[in-house]
Amino acid sequence: MTRKKKEKSHKIPNLTDAILQIFKKSSNKVFNYKQIAAKLNITDTSGRNQIIKTIKKLKAKQKIEEIDRGQYKVVGDTEYFTGILDLTARGQGYVICEEFEEDVFVPNNKLNKALNGDEVEIYVYKRRKNNRPEGEITNIIKRKKTEFVGVLQMQKNFAFVVASDSKMYTDIFVPKNKINNAEDGDKVVVEIEDWPARADSPFGKIIKVLGKPGEHNTEIHSILAEYGLPYEFPEEVEKFANKIDTSIQKEEIKKRRDMRNVLTYTIDPKDAKDFDDALSFQVLENGNYEIGIHIADVSYYLKPGTILDDEAYERATSVYLVDRVVPMLPEILSNGACSLRPNEEKYTFSAVFEINKKAEVLNEWFGRTVTYSDKRFAYEEAQVIIETKGDEIPADISITGKAYKVDKAIVEATLTLDKLAKIMRAKRMRQGAISFDKVEVRFNLDENSNPEGVYFKTQQDANKLIEEFMLLANKKVAAFIGKQEPEKTFIYRVHDEPDSEKLGNLQNIISRFGYSLNLKSRKTTTSSLNQLLEDVKGKGEQNMIDTLAIRSMSKAKYTTDNIGHYGLAFNYYSHFTSPIRRYPDVMVHRLLQHYLDGGKSADASEYEVKCEHSSSMEGLAARAERDSTKYMQIKFMQDHKDEEFVGVISGVTEWGIYVEIIENKCEGMVSIRNIKDDYYTFDEKQYALIGEVTKNVYQLGDEVVVKVKSTDLVKRHLDFDLVGKNVEVEA
Repeated sequence: MTRKKKEKSHKIPNLTDAILQIFKKSSNKVFNYKQIAAKLNITDTSGRNQIIKTIKKLKAKQKIEEIDRGQYKVVGDTEYFTGILDLTARGQGYVICEEFEEDVFVPNNKLNKALNGDEVEIYVYKRRKNNRPEGEITNIIKRKKTEFVGVLQMQKNFAFVVASDSKMYTDIFVPKNKINNAEDGDKVVVEIEDWPARADSPFGKIIKVLGKPGEHNTEIHSILAEYGLPYEFPEEVEKFANKIDTSIQKEEIKKRRDMRNVLTYTIDPKDAKDFDDALSFQVLENGNYEIGIHIADVSYYLKPGTILDDEAYERATSVYLVDRVVPMLPEILSNGACSLRPNEEKYTFSAVFEINKKAEVLNEWFGRTVTYSDKRFAYEEAQVIIETKGDEIPADISITGKAYKVDKAIVEATLTLDKLAKIMRAKRMRQGAISFDKVEVRFNLDENSNPEGVYFKTQQDANKLIEEFMLLANKKVAAFIGKQEPEKTFIYRVHDEPDSEKLGNLQNIISRFGYSLNLKSRKTTTSSLNQLLEDVKGKGEQNMIDTLAIRSMSKAKYTTDNIGHYGLAFNYYSHFTSPIRRYPDVMVHRLLQHYLDGGKSADASEYEVKCEHSSSMEGLAARAERDSTKYMQIKFMQDHKDEEFVGVISGVTEWGIYVEIIENKCEGMVSIRNIKDDYYTFDEKQYALIGEVTKNVYQLGDEVVVKVKSTDLVKRHLDFDLVGKNVEVEA
């Protein structure tokens, strides 16, 4: 019997706003979901399901009320709304409310002690000039955070902490008895305890002394503290983890598929400490290949309801800073029991596929296994195998620092896996996947974490080989659950279609470099985006355009509501392959095993909350990682103050231009006040500064020559002096 192909669901944009407007326009009328669907011309099952879910959310937020079963009416209209405050560095704010297409502007004298990120109640009125919404904050519902990083300034009987966060518009008063042995000038973490009605500043206490500003560990710990990220495990969590029995038990092996005799090996970065995935390979009697993607079975050790699991959930992700990793799990698990180290038996969770020479999946199997890793390779070593078809690995590339010959079986396996990966990648690109291979900046550090040089991480065939098989496992696991009927709650990694306005802005910018996008359809958009990313490779503007292209995309996130993954061109996608460093993968393992055991569908609302938390923590970790890279770039540039560098103008604002140095990707700012040859004004349409007398133009993408003017490790600022345009390019 041929199974009916499941219809792909597309998320309806601005659905919440559209439904609420229907209720508000007919505030005395009662509607059910079918009537709402008719008004919105939505007839498909997926669309109606989205309407039902949105109505339930509006009811939960008390925007609408259920008069009778399935019959809803708007709650009495008001000028008071709730939303999230987003502050600018200048102290003005915007409140993001679902009820308004535009954010509600809040002048700084109407903030009423609200801080950036707070959930607030706002009284909204109309602005006179352009009728855009403006409001006053009337109540702080929930603080985004109460802990801030800053520098302590001692007075005689009290102190103030000046926060590092540019969006924190007030300092914090600290009584002398709450200084916690901090000294004047120390970088500290301060917790706000109260903000009395008549006080200009909130009152707080010092909860942690980070050290002296500018010192390496002080600044790295400051970055973590700014985002509320820990840099060590609580003692009780470490003790709990260290008591876990990590030995391989015969009774447990009997419950698993035993794959210890199948050729299995890992390919990871040269400096990796944990190995959470391995590939196995064998040729079947029919000439097809059995390929296993084996993932550390973290969920075997990480049990729900334990303090270890609570800690892992709160962290939600490992954080990869420029000089260290802050792991999600204690070392005994992340680098020990759950790391697929060579010549060790490990509990794994596996996706095993029968694949033919055309890279078509003929059969699939998912479940718990026990495996034995025969060998550990670095990407560089695997790349040598691919390029030389099995010659000796040179000493300077080898992990051990010694040259060696690779076992023939591993050579043949790697070459076959490489061929299959290339076929899978080509197919994925034909189906509309987008090839983002953005250059990643890395540093060579000395023993004191000082940067001695900059290099760029690039994707080679070995990296892409692993990527394709991880994508295959993630895709197939998601489809295995997602296609089941009745529908089961699962955790998906989704990526919505890009916003047309953002793509239009990208089109305007790249046209200045002679590039273009074809935005007629989804197929032409992805095809032309890939062409753009290929065309800019090796060009001075590559990093800037790569960054702008990524920013034009929607953000990927975790959710129980599957809308597919636009960037990968997958209808079903999840994260199954990295449970050592991502909590959503742990949840995926648990749910997958639950369903393999015949369990009923899990509570979607419970898992949606966990998805939102995981997505939020992922965002914080990414920002901390970027800040640590920025910090190290500034540290690197401190020793290059008298040198001239060629850079690309990567941003233009009314206060100056941002320049990214081509050879090391360090970005700094040239203040408009420091361009002395003319008086320059900002032209928003041209993304340019224009001289009033000379008519000189400094435009986005122009190559210029700069020198380092000043570096500030504490504020993470890099300022340049502009020498002029790059004459070689102009010539």
